[in-house]
Amino acid sequence: MIMVPYNHTEFINIVTDLVNNNYISMDRIDDAVRRILQVKLTLGLFETPLADETLVDQLGSQAHRDLAREAVRKSLVLLKNGENADAPVLPLPKKASRILVAGSHANNLGYQCGGWTATWQGVDGNNYTAGTTILSGISAAVDPSTEIVYNNNPDADFVKSNNFSYAIVVVGETPYAETAGDSLNLTIVEPGPSTILNVCGNVKCVVVIISGRPVVIEPYESQIDALVATWLPGTEGQGVADVLFGDYGFTGKLPRTWFKIVDHY
Repeated sequence: MIMVPYNHTEFINIVTDLVNNNYISMDRIDDAVRRILQVKLTLGLFETPLADETLVDQLGSQAHRDLAREAVRKSLVLLKNGENADAPVLPLPKKASRILVAGSHANNLGYQCGGWTATWQGVDGNNYTAGTTILSGISAAVDPSTEIVYNNNPDADFVKSNNFSYAIVVVGETPYAETAGDSLNLTIVEPGPSTILNVCGNVKCVVVIISGRPVVIEPYESQIDALVATWLPGTEGQGVADVLFGDYGFTGKLPRTWFKIVDHY
């Protein structure tokens, strides 16, 4: 069994040629095939080769979405919450005169889901699957009297002139899978860094990071009042809002310290 998604006929021809020219022995081929057949036999695929579709109509049900939303809540990691424990920024108040939601990832289900989802390398936008963006989750969570202003990448003058009570900035990585995601710098994609500096330099802000791994945040950390790692929350963005506004507490923890510079990773 080989994972070659496109040029599989070329692969077959190459392996056949290598066998015919004694570079690969038939014993090696038999061993590989025997292992796969053993797994299929153990799984009962010879007797029942097709999936059981009895519960297929339950896929994406509200019960499934509720469970996914719970998983989002429990996976969030609080990286910073104010300058000290006596002055926490989170949870945010649901009732405020006007709040800003900014960032390239605030209203993008494709970015929330990441790679290996709708497509191999993931997608950009909200047209590929049903779900709730983080922006929509925030809108549902706050008091009806709270005015929400959404701006993907506001400049500093916009932030200064609108008298926001606070801001939520959602930025991170774009989707990837396998080697397409290889990175030597692990940076937040543009305009994310600019959005952080423009917003957090001028109003109290919470930065929400969407990423499949830790990313460089140290250059902006001093500007950020509260920082949350959401990883790849998937379709149920309201799970993020559940925790930002205090309906649930933070329970996620890092397996290792978030690096300051990429050389520490």
